[in-house]
Amino acid sequence: MRFVNSIPVLGALIVIPGVLACSSCSSSIGHVEHVRHVKRMQPEALNATYGPTRALEWGQLNFLHTTDTHGWLEGHLKEGNYGADWGDFVTFSTHFKHQAGNMGVDLLLVDTGDLHDGAGLSDATSPDGEISMKVFDQVEYDLLTIGNHELYLADIAYQALDEISTYWGEKYLTSNVQILNRQTGEWQYIGNTHRYFTTQHGLRIMAFGVLFDFTGNTNVSRVIPAKTMVTQQWFLDALSCPEPVDAFVVLGHNPARGSDSASTFPVVFDAIRSVYPNTPIQFMGGHSHIRDFAVYDSSSTSLESGRYCETLGWLSMSGFDSTNSGFTGIMPGPAGVPNPTRQAILNSTSPFVYSRRYLDWNRRTFEYHAATWYDHSFDYNNGLAVTAEITKYRKQLNLSDVTGCVPQDYCMTCVPFNSSDNIFPLLSDALAEAVVNEPRKDIPRYVIANTGSVRFDMYKGPFTYDDQFIVSPFTDIFLYVPEVPYDQASRLLESLNNAGASQKRDVGIMPVERDICVDPPLGLLSDMKRGEYHETSRITRRQVVDLAPGYTTSDDFGTDGDDTAHSKITHYDIPDFFQGEAGFSENSQSDVVDVVFVDFIESDVLAILGSNYSSSDVSYYIDSDFTTRDYLPIYVKNSETFQAGLPNCTVAMGKLPRYDNEKEGSL
Repeated sequence: MRFVNSIPVLGALIVIPGVLACSSCSSSIGHVEHVRHVKRMQPEALNATYGPTRALEWGQLNFLHTTDTHGWLEGHLKEGNYGADWGDFVTFSTHFKHQAGNMGVDLLLVDTGDLHDGAGLSDATSPDGEISMKVFDQVEYDLLTIGNHELYLADIAYQALDEISTYWGEKYLTSNVQILNRQTGEWQYIGNTHRYFTTQHGLRIMAFGVLFDFTGNTNVSRVIPAKTMVTQQWFLDALSCPEPVDAFVVLGHNPARGSDSASTFPVVFDAIRSVYPNTPIQFMGGHSHIRDFAVYDSSSTSLESGRYCETLGWLSMSGFDSTNSGFTGIMPGPAGVPNPTRQAILNSTSPFVYSRRYLDWNRRTFEYHAATWYDHSFDYNNGLAVTAEITKYRKQLNLSDVTGCVPQDYCMTCVPFNSSDNIFPLLSDALAEAVVNEPRKDIPRYVIANTGSVRFDMYKGPFTYDDQFIVSPFTDIFLYVPEVPYDQASRLLESLNNAGASQKRDVGIMPVERDICVDPPLGLLSDMKRGEYHETSRITRRQVVDLAPGYTTSDDFGTDGDDTAHSKITHYDIPDFFQGEAGFSENSQSDVVDVVFVDFIESDVLAILGSNYSSSDVSYYIDSDFTTRDYLPIYVKNSETFQAGLPNCTVAMGKLPRYDNEKEGSL
């Protein structure tokens, strides 16, 4: 039998806290620009070879948006496009706060959740995030909300309550997420339900933080469906607040596009619009790991800003004056910089205009946009200190320790699933060779894992301790049913892929389903135009003709949202599950097979195997400590191919395409 730690919740009382009353995938185009040398922040980091050429449009109200950082605070050490670290962002955001003040406009820094499960800086500690949260907290955010990755495990959920919510106070919004109070046994909100505040230049903001209708959370937490939340008294009281509201800001670990079946933003939109028919509503989304901008109506839009510290989102809006707001800043907009000019809906009567941009997360981008006519320097002491802290923590955690040498690039979706350049044939071999129960090693076995447990590509060069978290960060345990008839076992993978991943999750188990967590829903893709952004040619000192593969985004405002031009990437679909096979004879067919699988699909496996099987037939294949995080490093250490390049394994400039925005996303 297997046991999972949980806390009983039956009979728990609900407590509504006092409401805060109003208080080869590449191509090239004729892109030409000046290339400068850029300092590396983390010692191992690579530099972007080129960057943006257009200034950002500053409005009266501006946003810098991060989401789904998943612990990538050191930056992408093997990808120049995204090589900046969190210290660079600290410096950059400090510059922008100063610039906004000098311009007489408002700037809000916002984050929409999922802070770990993706890189060693966050995942090599127990609990996850113990160190990375100290780094994350160095940015002066104005508003934050919770992600589903803060809710899978009880200790992480309480970390959100005890550390994240305590640190950020009224800025941390969890409008529909509660947790069991350990002392009273009553439900309480992890953060605040909402926040009413006035910006530096007089805008009166009502903000909410709404998680999508997530059901895979630990039983010490609960997520209130959005349709229920908007009927609760605290929400109705917030909407009937006697104080004036100039704009609503709705943060959410929630897909930005309302037509995405996972998004609950439309529910909140309709509820606000029933009381405030014309007031601006700005949604800031996340979760589906894409760049996107969606228009809800003439004074409501929604921004989503990618994942993994690959993207920094920028949104600006203007249209506030003395007749519709308390704004005391510059009207109609700041001088000396471009201003937003686009209406959300063409020819509408709304006074509000918008701009959005998706910034690549690298030093070149940050330096370009931070520079002003009066200040071309970049680094501040606060950012340099954070960079030094990251370097120190990475050393303490041994994240740069090399255990193998990757002989070539392996990608998840840029080549066909069965290609030798795809990561999954390699991982199938790793499952076969590393997931071994020694007393049963001679019994043929199928070892089934879900492709959603694999989060990132592998690059040619050193395979480090950090990489094992980057490629496969989750801790799903391997279970098995012994000696299943071959005819049944051999059809199991196909049946699982036809059925999809189970929605049922046990307490404390880290789910990694692909339905909403690895790729955006197909409905989202069909609703969004996709294309490439081609930067207008501009001649300066030196030409950059070959574009790096990367994001090529199309959204409701068109194809000019990507701050830096990239070549488009081919995308290939992948199935939900893959498997390794071991112990089979080449000369004869086996009568029975051990069926090994990741724990959260137990009910699916048993349903497919039929009524002759039940949970009593299931046990650990190795033990409760051996997980999907362990098999790849074992394989790398034991593989002659991966050991052949040592000890002189060098980093190759990352050439894998990152990322076509047509198929992106994850948990």
